[in-house]
Amino acid sequence: MATLSTLFVLLAALFWGLSGGIAGVLMADGWNPLVVSFYRGAIGLVFVLAWLALRPGRSGLADPRLWGWSVMAGLGVAGNFTFYFVSISEGSVAVAATLMYCAPVFVFIVSFVLKLERPTPLKWAAIVMVMLGIVLLTRIYDIQPDGVTPLGVIAGLLSGFSYAVFIFGFKYAAPHGSPQAILVIAFAALSLILFPLGDTGQTLSALGTPSWPLFVVLGVLGAGVSFILYVIGLNYTAPAVAAIVAMVEPVTASLFGIVVLDERLVGTELVGMGLILLTVTALSVVSSSR
Repeated sequence: MATLSTLFVLLAALFWGLSGGIAGVLMADGWNPLVVSFYRGAIGLVFVLAWLALRPGRSGLADPRLWGWSVMAGLGVAGNFTFYFVSISEGSVAVAATLMYCAPVFVFIVSFVLKLERPTPLKWAAIVMVMLGIVLLTRIYDIQPDGVTPLGVIAGLLSGFSYAVFIFGFKYAAPHGSPQAILVIAFAALSLILFPLGDTGQTLSALGTPSWPLFVVLGVLGAGVSFILYVIGLNYTAPAVAAIVAMVEPVTASLFGIVVLDERLVGTELVGMGLILLTVTALSVVSSSR
């Protein structure tokens, strides 16, 4: 069962990586990042609703605490999707995915502030290493016209911070209800937030255009199937293993950008990416093993 669960986590990370590339294709065709984010979440909502219908027991939907924390998770995932796609549109899939992978660092910083986690020299050193990696990856010391824009850097980091918000919301909602109920509320909140914020004309016309298969694949892989696989897989996968497997997401997204979207990374950017991926993974493994 443990091997199968690890495979579920691996597939979820792979699908999330592919979703970044698919979103890159859609936005290159002129689709608004908010519209792309809306469809990723709205189609995901259909899947988690079906999951809840099949497994309705102990949903906790009558508990207001579940709703409060789940809505917080929804705000986090809405921000994560949107800022991630904005970062892609302002830079590249590889840079955006790697910046989003910094989410565990934000989790640690928030945990330090809330006194949920004890800061140690090792953790602070890891955070400094990640910051150095961000500088090398984004080359913020030498922004080029055809490179990552400052907005792309900020949006990428905000996508990681938003994912940290989702993690906290999901964690504190979990004692009050089932994972499927939490995801239903979270994706419903996402849909209600993003629909009015996006280009309404694009949103209403999207599924009637030649791009509709990409929107469907994005929603199915990027939210519907992946979140279900990830939640189920985590039940029987050691946190340290999950942390290592999660590296598949930015690597897959980066390869998609290079192979399909013809993106390129120079030497310092590759060094920065490697520094971030290895440091964040090591930090997650060490933390989860304690």
